[in-house]
Amino acid sequence: MTSHQDIYKEINEITKKLILIGLSDQQNFPSCTQTGKGSYKIAYSGMQDLSIVLKNVDYKEMYEELDRNHNYNVKMIDGALIQLMYTYKKSSLISHRLAFFPSPFLENFQNEPEIYENDEIYADIIAKNILPVPIRFDYDPDNHQELDHPKSHLTLGQFKNCRIPVCSPIAPSTFISFILRSFYNTAFQKFTDQLTFSTKLFDKTITPGEKKLLHIAIE
Repeated sequence: MTSHQDIYKEINEITKKLILIGLSDQQNFPSCTQTGKGSYKIAYSGMQDLSIVLKNVDYKEMYEELDRNHNYNVKMIDGALIQLMYTYKKSSLISHRLAFFPSPFLENFQNEPEIYENDEIYADIIAKNILPVPIRFDYDPDNHQELDHPKSHLTLGQFKNCRIPVCSPIAPSTFISFILRSFYNTAFQKFTDQLTFSTKLFDKTITPGEKKLLHIAIE
């Protein structure tokens, strides 16, 4: 079983590694708050109200509010914001929210382009045809409805009814590895030796019916 201590340590280690290789521009180290006997909320220092991400507002407005309030675990060098939040009750995982919010504008690149153009690790970030799409992995078993609301699911682009089934809850290292491989691949390849992560897995939560849909499997 993956405990809340395991998750906290994993996020702490991930944060340190992103700082070490220069992919983190700003960061809030993880926090672990006990909310009851055997119950814990793992988030980040200084976490504030996240209701903005559920509102029907322009993506730039949502991003700017999250950024202005430092409402993230890590702000990447291109401005993308990463959030990692887990909730445990009676020593069992009851929810998580893992989010990636790309910057809708590359302010740092615009201000100091020579820094980026001279370093190959930024190649994936500054391509002019990139369209920022927010990504969120949620584990929300309390609201499970087979097919319509899988316990663990992926949402793309803030679409209300976009819930792609995921076979199980996602560990922090699995999520970060996915983000780095997909969106920072040049840097990931360059720093492969420093970016080794643990391979903790949670028990499967996907139903037989959801397996018949296009879904994400983790083995």
